[in-house]
Amino acid sequence: QVQLVESGGGLVQAGGSLRLSCAASGSIFSANVMRWHRQAPGKQRELVATITSGDNTNYADSVKGRFTISRDDAKNTVYLQMNSLKPEDTGVYYCQVINLGLGVGQGDYWGQGTQVTVSS
Repeated sequence: QVQLVESGGGLVQAGGSLRLSCAASGSIFSANVMRWHRQAPGKQRELVATITSGDNTNYADSVKGRFTISRDDAKNTVYLQMNSLKPEDTGVYYCQVINLGLGVGQGDYWGQGTQVTVSS
């Protein structure tokens, strides 16, 4: 099993920055994918950024050039650095970890979410 705890959300003015953290505990497979998703009020959850255990990254078009996903495997933590924030970035941000392969603990896990609010 894997437990995820997000932190770093808050209220920021447009143009500002925030860094989200997601600390994972439990059984993290060596082959894994870590993701950040977000859900704005009244909208579907959307994938924001992905980083693999090989450090390959991918971003939604709406955040490219502004957000950076990174990971610290020694701490089992994934980060999302968010710069040049816009009001449309407002939402609850969720961390997801996917353990790839077979065995006890394989599958995907979600954090409880952290609120990000960007004021205009």
